[in-house]
Amino acid sequence: MCFYPCCVLCYTPYKFSLMEVICLEDAALYTMIEQVVERLSHAHDDKKDNWISDEEAMHLLNIKSHTTLQKLRDEGKIRFSQPQKRVILYDRNSIHDYLDKNAHNTF
Repeated sequence: MCFYPCCVLCYTPYKFSLMEVICLEDAALYTMIEQVVERLSHAHDDKKDNWISDEEAMHLLNIKSHTTLQKLRDEGKIRFSQPQKRVILYDRNSIHDYLDKNAHNTF
């Protein structure tokens, strides 16, 4: 049951404005929130590039040394691409696979 009239007079400093109030049932509100979250998560996933910079790769791996990153690359543990002489990009999925492969289950 809604306790608000359809239109409410809203006071802001220096002026009055008319504000419309929309009342929803709990179930409808939660359904709408879930739909918004789902749309935002799909939009966010689409924007992620598969190829990432060395800084992003180091952040995902939680390492601070470029030498460690190079070692992982040289040992073939993570995939990389070198489109230019000084540009090296890393495969996000291979980094996640490497982390999953080295994960240990708890007792």
